[in-house]
Amino acid sequence: MQDALAIHRWLLARQIHHEIVRLPRVLTSADELPEMLGVPPETCVTVTVFEVTTRGCREPVAVISSVAGRPRPGVIAAALGAERVRPASSYTVNAVTDYAAGLVCPLLLPEKLTLLIDRRLVDATDPDEFVHTATGERMTALRLRAVHLFPLASGKPVELAGHGLAS
Repeated sequence: MQDALAIHRWLLARQIHHEIVRLPRVLTSADELPEMLGVPPETCVTVTVFEVTTRGCREPVAVISSVAGRPRPGVIAAALGAERVRPASSYTVNAVTDYAAGLVCPLLLPEKLTLLIDRRLVDATDPDEFVHTATGERMTALRLRAVHLFPLASGKPVELAGHGLAS
C-alpha cells in the first residue's frame, strides 16, 4: 500500500516543496480534512473511485475533486457516456489504487487506472494556493501548492459542471 513516506520520497525526487502534516486525531475519510485542519473544503482534494460500465465492460475510474464538490455517479455517466456508474466498493478502491479506501491520494496512482480531474477544481483553485489531500494513512495529510499537484496528478481534466443528472 502507498503511504506518506512513499509520497514524500517521490515528491523529494522531483524537488517539489510539500509538507506531510501530522493530524491531531485519526482520519477515516478525506471528507474530514477541512474540519481537522481548519481549512476551507474547497482546498481539500479527494479521489473518488467509481465502477463505470460502458458497452458492457466494467472498469474503475478515479475522479479528483474537492471535498466540497464531489461529483455524483449520474454526472460521471453523462460526462463519459456510460451506461452505468456506481461508487466502487472499498475492496475495489484498495485493489485498484494501492491506497486505503477513503484516504486515496491523487499522486502515485497506477498508470492503468483511468484518472479524471474535475475541471471545476482546477479552474477555481489559485495555482499558488495550498491544497491538502490524504496520504493513504490515518494520521497524516499532504500539503502542497495547487501548481504542483495538478500537473503531477496524471489525470485528464473533464468538465463535470452542467451535467446536472441525479445519481
